[in-house]
Amino acid sequence: MANLAADLSTVLRIGPFRRLWAVLGLASFGDWLGLFATAGFAQSLFDDPAAKGLAFAGVIVLRLAPSMVFGFLAGVLADRFDRRITMSTCDLLRFLLIASTPTVYVITHNVAFTVIWLAVAQVLIEMVVLAWMPAKEASIPNLLPHSKLEAANQLTLATTYGIAPPLAFGMLAVLERGEHLWSGLGIYGEPMVLALYIDALMFLIAAVTVYFFIPEISGRDLKHERKQQNMWQDFTDGIRYLRGHELVRGLIIGILGAFSGAGILVGVGQTFAIDLGGARAAFNTLAAILFIGLGCGIVFGPKLIGSLSRPRWFAASIMLASAGLVIDAVAPLLFVGLAGSFVIGAGAGMAFLAGITLLQREVDDDVRGRMFSFIAISARVVLMGAMVVAAPLAGWATTWISYGYLTPSRVLLFVAALLVGGLGLFAFRRMDDKPGIGLVRDIWRSVTRKEEAPTGTVNAPGMFIAFEGGEGTGKTTQVLKLTAWFKARGHTVVQTREPGGTQLGSRIRALILDAKNSDAPSPRAEALLYAADRAHHAASVVRPALADGNVVISDRYIDSSIAYQGAGRGLGGEEIAHLSQWGTENLVPDLTIVLDLDPAVGLARAKGGGEGDRIEQETLDFHRKVRETFLSLAKKRPGRYLVVPVNADPDTVGDHIRDEVAKRLNLEQLNKRDQTAWPDLDETASRPRDGRTEAMPASPSGE
Repeated sequence: MANLAADLSTVLRIGPFRRLWAVLGLASFGDWLGLFATAGFAQSLFDDPAAKGLAFAGVIVLRLAPSMVFGFLAGVLADRFDRRITMSTCDLLRFLLIASTPTVYVITHNVAFTVIWLAVAQVLIEMVVLAWMPAKEASIPNLLPHSKLEAANQLTLATTYGIAPPLAFGMLAVLERGEHLWSGLGIYGEPMVLALYIDALMFLIAAVTVYFFIPEISGRDLKHERKQQNMWQDFTDGIRYLRGHELVRGLIIGILGAFSGAGILVGVGQTFAIDLGGARAAFNTLAAILFIGLGCGIVFGPKLIGSLSRPRWFAASIMLASAGLVIDAVAPLLFVGLAGSFVIGAGAGMAFLAGITLLQREVDDDVRGRMFSFIAISARVVLMGAMVVAAPLAGWATTWISYGYLTPSRVLLFVAALLVGGLGLFAFRRMDDKPGIGLVRDIWRSVTRKEEAPTGTVNAPGMFIAFEGGEGTGKTTQVLKLTAWFKARGHTVVQTREPGGTQLGSRIRALILDAKNSDAPSPRAEALLYAADRAHHAASVVRPALADGNVVISDRYIDSSIAYQGAGRGLGGEEIAHLSQWGTENLVPDLTIVLDLDPAVGLARAKGGGEGDRIEQETLDFHRKVRETFLSLAKKRPGRYLVVPVNADPDTVGDHIRDEVAKRLNLEQLNKRDQTAWPDLDETASRPRDGRTEAMPASPSGE
């Protein structure tokens, strides 16, 4: 808990995020209050109990229905327009629409007209929410270092699902119990009318705060990067992005699997409670335990799993939810069913947290709104569809199928377990970042802390940047330029390379690259030599520098071995990656910059009229495979890679790299607007690094 409190304290010291979190708290409180206040207001318009029930259900349906029509275009708005203006406009519209509902009733006293307007307003409010939500999710990564996204998501999810609902219920209870206190206001003092006006005020405050006090939400400069295309083209671009990135596909399919299981569970809940010997009270208890598990997964999940990689944690969490469904399916008694519900909630909460964090880290800012919108809308559709199918099916089947213990609700829960587990396995196969290492063994080591398995994604307090690319792309030149830029900003920089960043590495480099060496290593020996250098380099240079809060910039890292030995030598990328991941304890750069150039041009530059080193003397086909591998790796992890075509002079390329680094790692906003945003780097900026920041010698290829 101490680490969690420290992380939350760190993110709350970042001014823009702190203000956004306050806005999200107001919006979440307003959403829950508005939903139940509107439903209660609709019920208050009728006296007949059946009409009251239909009014309540009608409000819920009207809030969900627009997802089917408008939802998939909402993300386009978040990516196409300034997100600060989008969010503030949406909050202002919610203020007007929510306030209009009781106002129409106050002015007209006409129930029929009020009901019609209430229905129209609910549809419009939901359309506004659909545009607001992806803009909000896509904005968060622009306000924080990526290493702090998980803690920020814990805070926002806990606020949305743990704090806001009880506050909303408490507000309604206070208004209803104190009705006599504001009865002097006449019709304005009716509890639900007053609740709606208070709710509207929340969104007015949120709109003002976002527009005037959080300019950082705007993010990128749309004037310079807006493509000349229509919204339909933006939509299809998002679909193509989804199809082209395995990690994103795995995340989305896994999340939808979890929601389908949740829908089936909620749908059969009433019937299942009866099967366990309970009644409605038992169903309410099962639902309460499910949400308690959800909250525990979000709050305690990261501490529980320790350093398990986040892609593996995501897939394992979905499979944990599947195991909870199996427990419920075979539960003989209510307390066993309650345990299963808690496991389902914990798995879903951890998967939700890990999935959102991975999407924020891995998805390009240009399409992030569309990806979040697609997930949100698809999840709603899947959830509603599963509930609509499961609830009547369980009730209908119960009337004519009876095999004692084997009831329809148990069968449906088991089907849900198979569905969720299968999709969790699918996500794991698409996202696994540690091939060759058993998942169960990895989880056990991480949970028990017997052998720490690093996440590979969080290098705080320092920052790790690697340059990759083929021969002659100018990596060393750009490493020097970026190093100088960081130093000018006050950071201590450890500039290094592979092989050659240590004395041992320099000797290994000579063995591998010397074209005149008559005893040149075989492909497998070459791969092992590179891996040995990398393991020593990571342990003796990179990790100590990161622990001191410094910026590490390396000329080549693991991807070079995957490209040169895995693809070029034909040894297999997965095997080479596993070897280096084991050697470095899965240390992964915060950002990998791939310099891209036609191999024929690059080789001519590198050789400079000479024969070149042993690698440069390989065939053009060898170097083309290397280039294709670098681009393929970058395509799979777009949030962690930056591909820079080397089609201009070095200064222009360097300017582009610096702009992208500032945007990707949030340096411009955080350093300019809030010096407490990245305290570890700022506090260590003046420390000496034992001479490690001197310029590197030129590589044998002349880069």
